[in-house]
Amino acid sequence: MTGQRASRTFLILWSFYTAALGLAVLGTGQLELHRAMHPFHSSTLDQFFTHITHLGDGVVPTVLALVILLLRDVRSFLMMGISCAASALIVQAMKHAFAYDRPFMFKQQLGELHWVDGLELHHHLSFPSGHATASFSMCYALAVLIGRNGIAAALAVLAIVIAYSRVYLSQHFSEDILAGSAIGVITALLVHRWLYGPAMMTRRWPGKRLLGQLNQ
Repeated sequence: MTGQRASRTFLILWSFYTAALGLAVLGTGQLELHRAMHPFHSSTLDQFFTHITHLGDGVVPTVLALVILLLRDVRSFLMMGISCAASALIVQAMKHAFAYDRPFMFKQQLGELHWVDGLELHHHLSFPSGHATASFSMCYALAVLIGRNGIAAALAVLAIVIAYSRVYLSQHFSEDILAGSAIGVITALLVHRWLYGPAMMTRRWPGKRLLGQLNQ
């Protein structure tokens, strides 16, 4: 199956990340863990995480999907588009079902925590993290489409950094990004298995290229 080795590399790194963060979430209180997830802070880190977190905005995978549609085939476009869109719908449904408060609502209990100046902090709909979901579904899809192990590993690290930015900026708790990463990866994995499985690979239309059609 196309991208299988890259998928395996991405999933291995995601599994280590999930196991480590999952153990921390299970073994530590929510507010205590949130404080522990801020061991260092500086103006440079504030700027870095403030900017990199935007890679998890919905507009980024949308633009990527459109670029992929122009440069590659319909199957590649669907790999990115369906992975990100489906996982986003799941997240929105869960956010409103649970309606948990975000870290800002516990500011007094969190005590001497570092808060980034000038950042607009959201108050509600914390679980799960939409940015973490988008970063993992987007990066998994890119890993599959590029198909190189080294790049897949780098994309897994990038997804982890984007997800952590949500905790560093106190927009989410650790369990929010943990759940978001699971939703993003599992959704993208299922889409990958479907689009590149035997049944879909025998069909001609997913392999068509938009630019090829336009140039005819």
